Amino acid sequence: MNIKSSKTLVDEALKVIKTLSAEKALEKLKNNQCNLIDIRDVRELEKSGKIENSIHIPRGMLEFWLDPESIYFKEGKLDMNKEMVLFCAGGLRSALSAKSLQDMGFKNVSHIDGGFVSMYKSGFKII
Repeated sequence: MNIKSSKTLVDEALKVIKTLSAEKALEKLKNNQCNLIDIRDVRELEKSGKIENSIHIPRGMLEFWLDPESIYFKEGKLDMNKEMVLFCAGGLRSALSAKSLQDMGFKNVSHIDGGFVSMYKSGFKII
């Protein structure tokens, strides 16, 4: 069997998606320029806390919650005119997720390099 590794998938995604530093993402959040989307598992939120003003969309539901034709679509959950800035724990799942949203046709999508760990160090408020 010839399958791509998860590392290869992440490396390919990083070549075509926009990556933000945690500091740049914090600036965008403070200026009300983005939807800050936490794709971590609910157990990760319970263990580490939630970033203030972030929207939790579990990774497994991301494409379904953002697809207007899906029965799982979450009408009004996001401001579709703002950039979608995704983050996970370390930046790997969010890279794959940003690529997936681009593949769906979303244009203004990015992810945070280093994820929650870098955000914690950069002054995001944890609640």
